[in-house]
Amino acid sequence: MATRYTIREALPSDIDTLVAFTLQEAREAEGLEEDLDAVKRGIRGAFRDPRPAVYWIAEAPDGSIVASTSVSTEWSDFHGGYYWWIHSLFILPEHRGNGLLEVLLDHLQNAAEEAGALDLRLYAHQSNERALRAYRRCGFAVAPYIIMTRSVKQRR
Repeated sequence: MATRYTIREALPSDIDTLVAFTLQEAREAEGLEEDLDAVKRGIRGAFRDPRPAVYWIAEAPDGSIVASTSVSTEWSDFHGGYYWWIHSLFILPEHRGNGLLEVLLDHLQNAAEEAGALDLRLYAHQSNERALRAYRRCGFAVAPYIIMTRSVKQRR
């Protein structure tokens, strides 16, 4: 059933949809209301040169956008290659549970292999059990790393 979807690289004309999906993902995954202007700025930035991230979207047969995700890369000096980090993976609720996640992740896997990436990585909020179960089902395993953050004061 999931093969009816088309995966394509997102275009600047898709930015409004990507913003809406990102805001909805933040609400669902972490209960956050993100700043609209910051999200717009972040997604628009992915379409500048050089591109810090690449977005993909999934279209239903009627051409409507029903899912999106992005990838940014991280250089590994240990392994001399790039890790592909999956970000902002969002599927509209009515399209969940029918194999679309697998289609998206398989598409990213193929693109990563063609680009010579080392592996796919992602992080999910620790309380988002549904996402964690889905990622495990799709072959992801918990890595031996802990993500840590340190705030950087924004200059205005």
